[in-house]
Amino acid sequence: MPLVEIYCDGACKGNPGPGGWGAVLISGGKVKKINGFKAYTTNNEMELMAAIEALKSLKKPCRVIVSADSNYVVQGMTSWIHGWRKNGWKTASKKPVKNQALWMDLHDAALSHQVDWVWVKGHSGHEQNELADRLANEAIAESMG
Repeated sequence: MPLVEIYCDGACKGNPGPGGWGAVLISGGKVKKINGFKAYTTNNEMELMAAIEALKSLKKPCRVIVSADSNYVVQGMTSWIHGWRKNGWKTASKKPVKNQALWMDLHDAALSHQVDWVWVKGHSGHEQNELADRLANEAIAESMG
């Protein structure tokens, strides 16, 4: 199974407001950069979209290390999602899970891969995480003219 390293990040100008996501995929010495924009969104939605789109871009099952500076994404996929799914997509306090459709997409996108979720400190000079952040912000800048 090929190993793919994914670094992903989301950005939002205002929260909610115009948002972008970016991801850097590294495998076998090759680097692929992807990003996207949404006119009205939240930072959490963009963090989720970065991971979803990166995983969906993989053509075959892979061993994947997803690094994100979003505790929301990392904790969600390593801990919270198990309870949410068991409880019919309700939180421990019986409220509907925010961004449920995106969490479901991320769960589905991860299913065919062996994924490790890693939190990295944001804006701390981590080269690939900084690149993912730039890609997210570039998506916003390009779409807003």
